[in-house]
Amino acid sequence: MFAVGFRDLQFRLRRFVIGVIATALVFSLTLVLGGIAAFFHNETGRAVSSFRADAWVVPRGVAGPFTNTQFMSQSDVRQVRSEPGVREADPVVLFRQTVFLPKVQDLNVIGVEPGELGAPAVHTGNPLRRRGEIVVDASLGKKVGSTLRMKGQDFRIVGLTHGLTYFGGIPVAFIPLRDAQDLLFLGQPLDSTIVTKGIPHAAPAGLQVLTNREVRADMYRPIKQASGTIQVLDILLLLIAAGIIGAILYMSSLERIKDFAVMKATGAGNGFVLAGLVAQAVVLAATSAIVAIILAQFIGPLVPSGVEIPSSSYGVLAVTALLVGVIGSLAGLRRALSVDPALAFGG
Repeated sequence: MFAVGFRDLQFRLRRFVIGVIATALVFSLTLVLGGIAAFFHNETGRAVSSFRADAWVVPRGVAGPFTNTQFMSQSDVRQVRSEPGVREADPVVLFRQTVFLPKVQDLNVIGVEPGELGAPAVHTGNPLRRRGEIVVDASLGKKVGSTLRMKGQDFRIVGLTHGLTYFGGIPVAFIPLRDAQDLLFLGQPLDSTIVTKGIPHAAPAGLQVLTNREVRADMYRPIKQASGTIQVLDILLLLIAAGIIGAILYMSSLERIKDFAVMKATGAGNGFVLAGLVAQAVVLAATSAIVAIILAQFIGPLVPSGVEIPSSSYGVLAVTALLVGVIGSLAGLRRALSVDPALAFGG
């Protein structure tokens, strides 16, 4: 029964190849979309972890430091440093900026004290040491030694980080705290958040303490809806894949009506016919999944935001492909099972 299904695929090889390519494209898009969603989730974890902080102190009543438009003063920093449980506390300034490269580019700017909490570990070049320097993520496309202009001020790029982005792949740039305060607050000693080593036993009046997990959730929230949209698109794409397989097998069933009639007339049961069609669907879906994995490696780098396909996604695709193949075979099965054996003796 399986041999009959495979033989039919060989006979209709051109249609089989077209079906594999079409279905593989759909499967590869599901992999890439899943990789985009995973990238959105992973980038928040990398960004928060880069601060090497145990806790974050922000004004009371705000969701978190990355979506916060309220600021704190130097007196708040002193109070946090004096709290029991705090071994180290450093202020950080967070804001969004556009730069011209010459095309307009969004940039997440972080002001930190050089060498203190929040200062990035560089992948290439040197860390921040003095005012007028900047460390940017490699995804910005700038080189060490070049200049980046923000709000009329030139910053010399001294180092590059790798993979530090947030809000959907927007690169991160680090500058000295005083430079950030000059750009954002006209030199006023204000801060967006205070990061700590050690967790404060209590928050000073008017402030609250957030964990790394809460900060990640705050950072992820603005792009959570986009991730949900990607999941819906994944489901729609899988339905399209099932439709492609179903259309191919249904056309094959229409062409093989006399074959099915002969099989039934010679004693083959419905199970024999069913197994042959399901085998065809599974082979088509499994081959498409293999091709899709290869295609995804070429499509992924073309996505500007970033794609990180989890290894578990390949196993999920294999199982999903088999289910899609079985579902897609239903259209052909219904037609095949309804064939009257008497057709084998017709003209």
